[in-house]
Amino acid sequence: MNTHLRGLLITALGVLFVVPDSLFVRLIAAEPMVTAFWRGLTSGTVVLIAILLIPRLGTVRSIRQTGWSGVIYIALIGTTTAAFVLAISNTSVANAVFIFATLPVFAAIFSWLFLGESIGWRMVITMAFVAVGLAIIAYGSGETETAHWTGDLWALYVSVAYAAALTAVRKVRNIPMIPTIPVAYIGSALVILIFVDPWQALAGNWPLILAHGGFIGVATCFLTLGPRYIRSAEVSLLILLESVLAPLLVWAVIDENPGRWALIGGAVVIGALVISNLVALRRGRA
Repeated sequence: MNTHLRGLLITALGVLFVVPDSLFVRLIAAEPMVTAFWRGLTSGTVVLIAILLIPRLGTVRSIRQTGWSGVIYIALIGTTTAAFVLAISNTSVANAVFIFATLPVFAAIFSWLFLGESIGWRMVITMAFVAVGLAIIAYGSGETETAHWTGDLWALYVSVAYAAALTAVRKVRNIPMIPTIPVAYIGSALVILIFVDPWQALAGNWPLILAHGGFIGVATCFLTLGPRYIRSAEVSLLILLESVLAPLLVWAVIDENPGRWALIGGAVVIGALVISNLVALRRGRA
């Protein structure tokens, strides 16, 4: 198997493992911050075990080598643990994942602001269509029972924070980043533990909690390893699968109708990003 095909398969598996994330948040019967605690603790532990069993994933030395870029990455990724759960808990899954899909747009903006990279006309046009899609989603939040603007804002924060985190670590792209993940996830759980009592929720939810952490831990490892071997446009296209499959899974399992405005706005966002990345792939091959 060549490295390109290996990268595609690993990244695709990572996307498939992250698809049920929103569904787990819906199914776990606990307060949002309690769910966030267990999400961070269990997924961080899974990644930590993977690092201990597979040394080539990185070591403690890797964390020290990342410097301030690593500190920024850990802090931002850590905050998304709670922000993701708050987003899913306060708006529809469709709204949240369609907003998450805007991450490449914010990554381009941060790369322009902090790394001095230019933004071409392709990305400018993409941003315009994504803005229209987000406006449609925001409009629909007032008409859909499960959607609300507070959850939409948390979803937007997740997208912005992830984009900023990925921009920060581009300066240390040759250093393995997987060892920083358990620091971020478990660290966020310990901070949340100051404010909540998570132990009562464990009794009736432990199978879902363990499965949730396992899926996120595996997805994190795959989505960190896979993109090393394929183009960024290919990574973006594969990750967009999560934005399509997650609302469908939640709709099928718990009958959460995303609403027509979320579907229309999501179609605009996903469509713009798909076309943009296909253009980028075509130019790359040329």
